[in-house]
Amino acid sequence: MNLPEVYITRTAHFFPNDPISNDEMEEYIGMINEQGSKSRRIVLRNNKITNRFYAIDKTGKPTHTNAEMASLAIRKLCKNSEQELKEIDLLSCGTSSPDQLMPSHGVMVHGWLPETNTIEVVSPSGVCCAGMHALKYAYMSLKLGLSTKAIASGSERLSTSLHADKFELEVKKTGQLEENPYLAFEKDFLRWMLSDGSAAFLLETEKSENGLSLKIEWIEAYSYANEVEACMYMGADKMEDGSLKSYQEYAPQELLDGSIMSIKQDVKLLGENIVKLGINRLKTAMDKHNVAASDVTYFLPHMSSYFFEDKMYHEMARLGIEIPKEKWFTNLATKGNVGSASIFMMVDELFNSAKLKVGDTIILAVPESSRFSYVVSYLTVC
Repeated sequence: MNLPEVYITRTAHFFPNDPISNDEMEEYIGMINEQGSKSRRIVLRNNKITNRFYAIDKTGKPTHTNAEMASLAIRKLCKNSEQELKEIDLLSCGTSSPDQLMPSHGVMVHGWLPETNTIEVVSPSGVCCAGMHALKYAYMSLKLGLSTKAIASGSERLSTSLHADKFELEVKKTGQLEENPYLAFEKDFLRWMLSDGSAAFLLETEKSENGLSLKIEWIEAYSYANEVEACMYMGADKMEDGSLKSYQEYAPQELLDGSIMSIKQDVKLLGENIVKLGINRLKTAMDKHNVAASDVTYFLPHMSSYFFEDKMYHEMARLGIEIPKEKWFTNLATKGNVGSASIFMMVDELFNSAKLKVGDTIILAVPESSRFSYVVSYLTVC
């Protein structure tokens, strides 16, 4: 059976409102207990992010929903053409921050696109890998001939969760941050790197007639949940035995007092595993498909912070898959960490940069610290 090739033929993004500089951040997400964060300076120095986007105004009022932002990227992708929207037969939407528990994020995005037909919609959940899982579902659907024109998207609206009125200052060991920057990754660090926005890809089984396309050669996904306990979590609290206690098991006041609905990280697990396990899986995927580091034109790593850049590079070199830094491409500094949408935004920026030429190759590497999942993909420019 000859399976069709699958191509990314178009990309698009949407950012809410104007970019927000480091000095403006607390004007939007507020000060906890009317005090400026003591870890802010240290975290920003390490993550090297200079701008991010929020779907809220200075009063904390939302300006866009997550689903709405995803739909706006999709509209841009389809050139606001009603006819093109009607041709979509699969919508695959990943996020880690749906606007509600039910209905699913994907169908809410579909609801913002009334011009489309009654189509298949899926909603991969998770954290940063959710967007890549959405891409893989669309890729597989086209490969199997189940779809002909699919859209995959990643989107996030986390600014509402980071606002001071919903966040408790937990990082009390600020004096130790200089010696151990991992401490800042526990809770407070997320307020200084997360960003809102969306991006989307159009996938088809024929190359674009009007420009370059990205052929998806393969997508490999891995989970270490069978080996490692949860590291990043929200809507739960971590017990001494490493298990998670769900928000559903807490009384309403306990949810508030324990900051149960805020995002948290087990910094010890993060430091021990995120780079080591991720680069190991990158090597596994490259070896499986006989891809050498010298074959790669561009390496697009999703990073939550530039704090991890050198650690990744040295681990790649140790494992014999060193890709020179000049081949790395990321927009973390100017766009912030947009979770499941970040890799879409990097591809979108590179795809529309006029840097690519036929024959170039691209590796996408996305880690997820929630319970250590990783997705790696290989693209060819054609």
